[in-house]
Amino acid sequence: MAFMSRFSRSRSNSRSPSRRDSEKGSPVLTVAELERLLYTGKTACNHADEVWPRLYIGDQEIASDRRELTRLGISHILNCAQSKWRGGAEYYAGMNITYHGIEAHDSPSFDMSVNFYPAAEFIHKALSMGGTVLVHCAVGVSRSATLVLAYLMIRQNMTLVEAIKTVKDHRGVIPNRGFLRQLSGLDSILRASRNAA
Repeated sequence: MAFMSRFSRSRSNSRSPSRRDSEKGSPVLTVAELERLLYTGKTACNHADEVWPRLYIGDQEIASDRRELTRLGISHILNCAQSKWRGGAEYYAGMNITYHGIEAHDSPSFDMSVNFYPAAEFIHKALSMGGTVLVHCAVGVSRSATLVLAYLMIRQNMTLVEAIKTVKDHRGVIPNRGFLRQLSGLDSILRASRNAA
């Protein structure tokens, strides 16, 4: 119960920040400062951790465990490590799971930002319908975490720092430096649009 109340507080505090809240809210941090923030708090990971109500970040192992997916009530899967060598939507045939795959590389030079809004919309639509979402990559700490952070920023009106704090309370994650730079850019865009509103 405390788990849900902590999420409820977090959600209500960040739903629609006023202009003053955005300006005095969490500071804009450098990539090195963001990395230091990510290294604090929870560092251990399970195969899947619920980081927001009905939103899990996980690894390839949980994504391959049909029994565990059923136990968790997973209805939607966002695979951030889609490849022609690993099973896609066909693996989940008969499970009533909506699948979306993104072929992303865990490289600082990879442009993950093109996936921020499509991933956020996939997650938002699933959660709005009462679904439970697993966002996964190979290990569940960089690619999947990046897209969950983007979702929290885009759809839950969090700053990047607030999103990181929300996720790292439940799972140790560490997006690569390139992804952190791209998330920082998204943070700046979202802050500017909120301040203009």
